[in-house]
Amino acid sequence: MYGRSRQASSTSSTTFLSASDSADAHDRLISAQRATQAPDLAAGTWINSDPLRLEDLRGRVVLVDFWTFGCYNCRNTLPALKRWHSQYHERGLTIVGVHSPELDDERNLDNVRREVASLGIRYAVVTDNNYETWRAFGVEAWPTEVLLDKHGRVRWIHVGEGSYAETEEAIKKLLAE
Repeated sequence: MYGRSRQASSTSSTTFLSASDSADAHDRLISAQRATQAPDLAAGTWINSDPLRLEDLRGRVVLVDFWTFGCYNCRNTLPALKRWHSQYHERGLTIVGVHSPELDDERNLDNVRREVASLGIRYAVVTDNNYETWRAFGVEAWPTEVLLDKHGRVRWIHVGEGSYAETEEAIKKLLAE
C-alpha cells in the first residue's frame, strides 16, 4: 500500500523510474526529448484482454497502473481510472493494470479475477506475481501510475492517490500529440 513499499531486487538491471529524471519527474509532464523508452510488460496471466505488448500499442497513449486488490489507496484510484477508461479509450488511451501482490492471497488468480470483476474493472489487467514488471519499471509503492506517449516513452509518473486532475490533463496532452 502507499506508504509501504517493496524494494526492487538489487539484481535487476537499471530500472526506468530510478534512471529517469529522478523524483522531480513525478507529477509533471516529461518532455519528449527527455523521455525514456518504457520496458515491456513481463509475461503474466491477462484478465479482460488477450496478452498485450507495449510495442503493439504504439500509436496509443498507455497508462500503466501498478496496484494490488488489497491496497486501500489503490481502490481509491479506481473511480478515476475507470472514468478515464470510459472517457478516453475510444480516443486512444489504453489502461493496463499491473497487479503486483503484497500479500499471499493476492497471488491467487481466482482471487484476482474475482476482485477485478467485483470492482468493475473493464480494462486489461496482467498479474505480476514475480514482480518482473514492477522491477523493470523501478516501482517502489502502490499505487503508481506511469503514462506512456504514443511512441512508448514514459512521460508522466504519479505515486499514491490524488493528482487526478493533473493526470487527466497529461492524458489529454499526450492524446493530442
